[in-house]
Amino acid sequence: MAYLLQQLANAIPLAALYATLAFGYSLAFGVTRRADITYGAIFAFSGQILLLFTDIAYNRLWLILPAAIALGALASLAYSIVATVWIGRSVMRPLVRQSSNAVIVAALGISIVLMETARLASETKSLWLSPFLNGSVTFWSDGAFDVRLTQIQLINTALMCAMTAIGAVALKRTSWGRAWRAVTDDPLASELCGISAGRVFLLAYAAAGLVATLCGILATFYYGTMDFGAGLMFGLKVLMVAAAGGYSDPLKSAAGAGLLGLLETLWSAYGSVLWRDPVVFALLVLLLVLSRRERAVP
Repeated sequence: MAYLLQQLANAIPLAALYATLAFGYSLAFGVTRRADITYGAIFAFSGQILLLFTDIAYNRLWLILPAAIALGALASLAYSIVATVWIGRSVMRPLVRQSSNAVIVAALGISIVLMETARLASETKSLWLSPFLNGSVTFWSDGAFDVRLTQIQLINTALMCAMTAIGAVALKRTSWGRAWRAVTDDPLASELCGISAGRVFLLAYAAAGLVATLCGILATFYYGTMDFGAGLMFGLKVLMVAAAGGYSDPLKSAAGAGLLGLLETLWSAYGSVLWRDPVVFALLVLLLVLSRRERAVP
């Protein structure tokens, strides 16, 4: 029983990460209506920029670790948001009215550019953060076994849940949220009603990039490192969950992604880790097939 409770506790941070990533991806997917692996690339890129500038600040500028991490986080936000805005305005917006294949090819090219930029900047070295906030908090104990989470896990979970909650309130309560829903339903009709679909597109894409960047920073804080393989794996899982849940309700995509995080953790605890990702992707493909709906995509 204690082991099961510990695994359920372990699933909470991963479920929060998946849910927040899925929420952010749905913001962009709602206006592009195209599968876009750039989202996972931004997630990985933000983590790698954080590691690079933290390393520079700590080893070359001789800053103390908190100051070095803060500088790395600011640099990661700046680089990732600028990259996201440029990609949304100069690449994705002109291509969304073309075939879906054009978006897929462009996203693949952008991912390679971001990956190689981060690799060359770090001189192909694997960078790691020094562990911090590793103190554990005990939730339950039977005398022989304690159910615990670390402080960084709890802080990350709280921040990610707060991001999702703030985003959900913004979509429901603000004029921009109403404009986003109008554009996702019918861009042409929203233009006729006085809404700038292009402006909503750029803001939605930038907001999605901001969520991916913040998640990349928080995930790197916890795992200590970030590589493009992990980032693209996270992005691909989130992409498939969001596609199955549809783009009309980001909260549904977030809930589905959170459930995926729970199932993945339980499989790691009771099944073979080697088969974890194949099983997860098989379930996602099955979910996509079962939830497939015919719809006209412009």
